[in-house]
Amino acid sequence: MIQLLRFSIVLGGLAGAALPAWAQQAAPPTRITISGYVRDAATGENLIGVAVVSPSTGQGTATNTYGFYSLTLPAQDSVRLLVSYLGFEKERWAAPATRNLTRDFGLRPAGNQLADVQVIGTREEKIAQSTRMGTVNIPIAQIKAVPALFGERDVLKVLQLLPGVQSGSEGTSGLYVRGGSPDQNLILLDGTPVYNAAHLFGFFSVFNADALNNVELIKGGFPARYGGRLSSVLDISMKEGNMQQFRGEGAIGLIASRLTLEGPIKKDTASFIFSARRTYIDLLAQPLIRMALAAEGTKGTFGYFFHDLNGKLNWKLSRRDRLYLSAYTGYDKFYARTRDENGAEYDQTKSGLGWGNLTAALRWNRVLHDQLFMNTHLTFSRYQFDVGVEQENRYADGNGETRTDKVALKYLSNIRDLSLKTDFDYTPLPDHYIRFGGQYILHSFRPGALQVKNNSSDIGSRLNSASRTLASEASLYAEDDFRVSERLKVNGGVRLNAFLVNGQLYPSLEPRVAARFLLTEDWALKAAYARTTQYIHLLTNSGIGLPTDLWVPATPRVKPQRAQQLSLGAARTLRLGGQEYELSLESYYKPMRNLIEYREGASFLGTTDNNWQDKVTSGNGWAYGGELFVQKKTGRTTGWLGYTLAWSRRRFPDLNQGRIFPYKYDRRHNASLVVIHHFSPTFTLSGTWVYGTGNAVTLGQGRFNLGDYEVLEDYGERNSYRMAAYHRLDLDLSKTKKKRWGEVVNSFSLYNAYSRRNPYYIYFRGGRQDPNGNVTRKPSYRQVSLFPVLPSFSKAFRF
Repeated sequence: MIQLLRFSIVLGGLAGAALPAWAQQAAPPTRITISGYVRDAATGENLIGVAVVSPSTGQGTATNTYGFYSLTLPAQDSVRLLVSYLGFEKERWAAPATRNLTRDFGLRPAGNQLADVQVIGTREEKIAQSTRMGTVNIPIAQIKAVPALFGERDVLKVLQLLPGVQSGSEGTSGLYVRGGSPDQNLILLDGTPVYNAAHLFGFFSVFNADALNNVELIKGGFPARYGGRLSSVLDISMKEGNMQQFRGEGAIGLIASRLTLEGPIKKDTASFIFSARRTYIDLLAQPLIRMALAAEGTKGTFGYFFHDLNGKLNWKLSRRDRLYLSAYTGYDKFYARTRDENGAEYDQTKSGLGWGNLTAALRWNRVLHDQLFMNTHLTFSRYQFDVGVEQENRYADGNGETRTDKVALKYLSNIRDLSLKTDFDYTPLPDHYIRFGGQYILHSFRPGALQVKNNSSDIGSRLNSASRTLASEASLYAEDDFRVSERLKVNGGVRLNAFLVNGQLYPSLEPRVAARFLLTEDWALKAAYARTTQYIHLLTNSGIGLPTDLWVPATPRVKPQRAQQLSLGAARTLRLGGQEYELSLESYYKPMRNLIEYREGASFLGTTDNNWQDKVTSGNGWAYGGELFVQKKTGRTTGWLGYTLAWSRRRFPDLNQGRIFPYKYDRRHNASLVVIHHFSPTFTLSGTWVYGTGNAVTLGQGRFNLGDYEVLEDYGERNSYRMAAYHRLDLDLSKTKKKRWGEVVNSFSLYNAYSRRNPYYIYFRGGRQDPNGNVTRKPSYRQVSLFPVLPSFSKAFRF
């Protein structure tokens, strides 16, 4: 905490020393600055990426993540601005311009939504104009329109439909971006890291779409303001709460229901939003479970559920100051309780497996100057899982006395972060957009702690504060998105990181650069380079985000992960038949160092803060490929086509005899097609089709008999066998009905519409012989498929 305070004082002092100099240069006599916020007039929500343009000069800017814009123009008698955002009515404004001006805009939703339906990218900046590569914005309305498993709209499953992004296995919500692993994705919820984004063992994500405002995925060409991961950044912002009137929405589905409420605490001054979601299969199934156990002479029950809670408060402290307080908690719980009785004697067992996230963020926005915007963030994040078993036996001993034995075991693992971050946005001229800032993170790791109790006596506890590993991470960054000429625009920056753990200091200097060169107004060539460092690792035995995955830090023995990524590509905006299309083609090459894996035969079982380093081995990886992305952004029929050709390789000295092998999720081909058709403003049909090369797996190649058992002898090359290809069609039909109090949306969907038997895993089934030695069943590998065609129905409502 002392280090955190020192960091904030130093950063604040540096900013304070620099501000007077900027203030003197902010408005030279020949220029004026217009600045302010752009918000949704109906709700008061900040709008991100709104284009603010001066038609007379052709110069413009866009609102930042918090809806703030600043535009410096040549001094003139009057100034005219055009403010535009897809899905909203354009606003024109003119005023005398003899001095700096402050002007806020409230945009109204467009009347005809069908004419402006957009699939991906709500920002007005065309794909050919932007310097950024591998970056996609997902409208929340689009996420809700894509077909979903069991009717649960899922942010991460929509992201899996983008080129360069893969799912792990059937139905799961994990992200494998450009050959990376799930721990290499920086997932931010209101600027706070979320370490496990999965519910139901990976089948659903923790993000409730009703509570979200903006979703952005960055796959490459990372700006300097992001750091700490190798493969991607998923930046998710929650809604801020309606400042005009009380509103609500929710849904009732087959396995879960959700409800979101928002409204003003004081109109135009303060607002709130609260969202909750819970599954209820365990509640509905309890009577059946108890009856089934009772039929076997056992009392008890078992079940599983998960829940999410999101909350946010938003205050306008003054014209220049705004304060936000947001929090999220989510938890999964599997439980089982049984009791067998025989008179006064009984055997009782209670067991449970739980995991979940807790995040909190306090954010202060301040307009320090017409050209300078500051955002300060204090955040807390915790992820933890625990396994517990309790057994209690009451019985009569040899002397006829009644005795009770109790045994309890608990295994706990968690990671906690406390962070302070300050960011500045500085726009001295229309041709420069400068960002800079710094962050300090105090990490606390507990990879594994075990507690064993017998008859209430602690006989093997390691649950104590000494089992934690503390680490400090600090970073400074600066970047500038500047226009060199009419054709060339560059985003250049640098990030300086330092990580201190157990007396070991790991510094890193990370240059970042991205550039675009316009061949024509709608056709551009692009290139990007980024160096990244990751100071935390995820020990995993599987790829489906099981809660038994352990987060551990880099140490003096285990080095941080490092990567470089070079991207080359082209982008074009097409206009055909009055409709607009966007085309992008990108290639990438990403070498990675100091990746870690469990050694052969090792697992999380028995892992503690002291011995996990003995269970892992380090190696390198290479990922490269190409991505094609075509999207139709307007009209009644919208959608996109994505295709990825990719390779992902690994080499570890202690695995596969030191030879290079394909990564488990090395898929040569991935394709996705998304089509959404609006028959009317109230009637929508959507469909998705996906195809992917089968996962790489390791299978035994030779066997021998040992007595009555068949024993595996030779596994051969690691990941040398391919499962069958994966493909699936999903459909969704939605009908909106207007009510006096609001509207109801009825949705019917089909998951895996043609019931493809996609592989989930493969197991070995041994052969059989009759008493005469005749073979009745040959040994073989068998495929297990998870989901056939699954119909589902959900009813959503808004008021």
